[in-house]
Amino acid sequence: MKYQDKLIEMKGIITQVTDGSVSIDFKGRLGSMIVPMRMIITDYELKPGMEIGMVMSFPEVLSEEIDEKYIKNKKAKLERCE
Repeated sequence: MKYQDKLIEMKGIITQVTDGSVSIDFKGRLGSMIVPMRMIITDYELKPGMEIGMVMSFPEVLSEEIDEKYIKNKKAKLERCE
């Protein structure tokens, strides 16, 4: 990575909790994300409406090269699902 991290604190609200995942809407119209339950650090039972916080950085493109192996695997996976 060429640039030093600039960590950004982001806050959001849990919108849905399933057996395996948690849906989060970020404040400030920054979008939403679904993460596996195992990635949530908590001492509480998760419920919709709870506030979450996390630290993120700006995504940085590491190379102009295309990861052909990833693209090939993704296409193969899609073809199996059809």
